[in-house]
Amino acid sequence: MVDLPRASRLFGWAVDGAPGVVFLLVYLVTRDFRIATLFLVAAAAIALTASVIVERRLRPLPTVTGVLAVLFGGASLLLHSPDILKMKMTIVDGLLGASLLVGVALKKNPLKMILGATFSLPDKAWATLAIRYGLFWWMCALANEIVRRTQSEHTWVLFRGVALAAGVLFALAQAPFLLRHSAMGDKAEAPPPDLGI
Repeated sequence: MVDLPRASRLFGWAVDGAPGVVFLLVYLVTRDFRIATLFLVAAAAIALTASVIVERRLRPLPTVTGVLAVLFGGASLLLHSPDILKMKMTIVDGLLGASLLVGVALKKNPLKMILGATFSLPDKAWATLAIRYGLFWWMCALANEIVRRTQSEHTWVLFRGVALAAGVLFALAQAPFLLRHSAMGDKAEAPPPDLGI
């Protein structure tokens, strides 16, 4: 028998990460940033559509990152400027990190608002998780800006692949914390971060 909540989570993770993986694979095969960007935009649009059809809803964070992938990728294609797409991670992750850290400072935790129905954590644990993700996203934004400004296009694409893997590993590293603090026991899974593309 299929575990529907688990299948839904796995589908969500697959859909959230697919556009970035598609971009990386297409670039590695074609070595053409423009073609890879076109596939990224198409994959992000398909992922959003699939979420609506399969889950009958749009989850807030993946929706925002998917729409931004379409917008930044589309602008990059229309204006023939790869830098527009490369800046997406700096801008999006920087803003996500800022919103979490400012939210914690103001005692209004955006992470709890988004994931509160999935996890039952004490407020202190929500704050810790938000700080961890906020700092992680800021580090990703800073690393992206350094690589974008100092390295070749090919190196930046490889960096994006590393950033995708780092995002998954960071999320998995939060699982013990969630299990320790969650009232939901073995149902807890680390929330996926914005993978940046």
